[in-house]
Amino acid sequence: MTPPIRHLVLVLGDQLDGRASAFDEFDPAQDGIWMAEVREESTHVASSRIRTTLFLSAMRHHAQLLRERGWPLHYVRLDDPANTGSLAGELARAIRLLRPERLVMTAPGDWRVLRALRRAAAEAGLALELRDDRHFFCTVREFAQHARGRGTLRMENFYRQMRRQHRVLMEGEGEEGSEGHGPAGGRWNFDADNRQSFGADGPGIVPEPARFEPDQITQEVMALVDREFPRHPGNLDGFAWPVTREQALLALERFVEERLPCFGPWQDAIWPGQPWLWHAHISAAMNLKLIEPREVVARAERAWREGRVPLPSAEGFIRQVLGWREYVRGVYWTSMPGLLESNALNAQAPLPGFYWTGDTPMACLSDAIGQTLRLGYAHHIQRLMVTGLFALLLGVRPREVHEWYLAIYVDAVEWVELPNTAGMSQYADGGVITSKPYIASGKYIERMSAGQYCAQCRYRPGVSQGPEACPFTTLYWDFLLEHRERFANHQRIGAQVRNLSRLSQQQADAIRAQAAALRAELEQTGGYTP
Repeated sequence: MTPPIRHLVLVLGDQLDGRASAFDEFDPAQDGIWMAEVREESTHVASSRIRTTLFLSAMRHHAQLLRERGWPLHYVRLDDPANTGSLAGELARAIRLLRPERLVMTAPGDWRVLRALRRAAAEAGLALELRDDRHFFCTVREFAQHARGRGTLRMENFYRQMRRQHRVLMEGEGEEGSEGHGPAGGRWNFDADNRQSFGADGPGIVPEPARFEPDQITQEVMALVDREFPRHPGNLDGFAWPVTREQALLALERFVEERLPCFGPWQDAIWPGQPWLWHAHISAAMNLKLIEPREVVARAERAWREGRVPLPSAEGFIRQVLGWREYVRGVYWTSMPGLLESNALNAQAPLPGFYWTGDTPMACLSDAIGQTLRLGYAHHIQRLMVTGLFALLLGVRPREVHEWYLAIYVDAVEWVELPNTAGMSQYADGGVITSKPYIASGKYIERMSAGQYCAQCRYRPGVSQGPEACPFTTLYWDFLLEHRERFANHQRIGAQVRNLSRLSQQQADAIRAQAAALRAELEQTGGYTP
């Protein structure tokens, strides 16, 4: 019989850092490590083959490093005949085999996983010691303290607090308010400067992000995933995501040197057939813990201080990491489990089937979804103001939208994806995360793509009724008509509601009828069953 071990350190698929808090005081002579690939993590939502491949390949590369250190590792592969298929089941099996005195882990990022592991530990009569995840600037406890007593939460207030606390993009050493002390450039954010479209000439030549040819480990995982999940969305033909820390650091370096200088003004711009543009493509590596947000922020700030990146670009990027990423994590852990079922607007439509195929005549949606299925990636405007906007205007059940995003994107882990989807994208939380629903007509997409999507689409963005009506525009006016009482006096979108006065009763009735017909038509397209 295997002798019992002191501490069994649990390492999840998004905790791939050998310096994590769970390894503090780790003693290879008397401790062990547990990792498990389980089917449930790819089937509780229909995880795309690209996403599953990224997680499993990164896990196997990390396991290889742990073995090279000589650290005792109990690793269960997905196709192990004894695999129970769930994290809880595999942990219970490991406890019976290894007989640890205590379980130790860095706090998980997923409420569902934490609940399952706690239950498994309790059933075995073992303590589960949770340690802070040092990959974040702000602990969950610190965020809860920040949120306590506030009538509303706003990311901007939190972001400024993080900037002050961690001395990021700050000038001067004296007390705040003293001469020479404050935010770099005299402004906390440059958002107003960072909303440009490319114009008719397009984005020009954009440097490609770092892409990595699959090695033998990744190829083995790709074959496994194709065999085990043949009906899951996406394909692996172009898989080239970083799966090791070294690759992730190279991806970061390439971004800072080649694309960060232009990130600021064009971070919201979209263009047909251009999936990468000026974005970083490192969020998946950060969420797997291959690289740390502190080194990402420090690298971007250093590039600005060395004069190689304009301040609006550096600040706009850092705000996403130090501000928004930390903020949504805090909201997730202070809002669960209620956030999962939130539905403030009582949206009840099913998710259209074309979200799983990209088969739609709407050019912007076809491009964004087709790219997503091909690459597992879309940048934030494609997610928020194309795929997310359409679901919001259509009135799709927020949980279905959440499950699609969680399944389909390589960087989707629940702590970051759910608040972004339920809160910012679908306004399901009623305004906890953002102060307004992000609604717009087809004219917004026309503007941010310099008309390129609309030029190749059968629908016209300025038309709300009739055969040429853009579904975004029809649904935009229908949304305002449906929710006019709720938002009539809203500080930020009340003006949009007041624009309803431009419609005659006949026009309003025609819009409502066309929106109802569109919903009925899309309900027939069905969903997706893996």
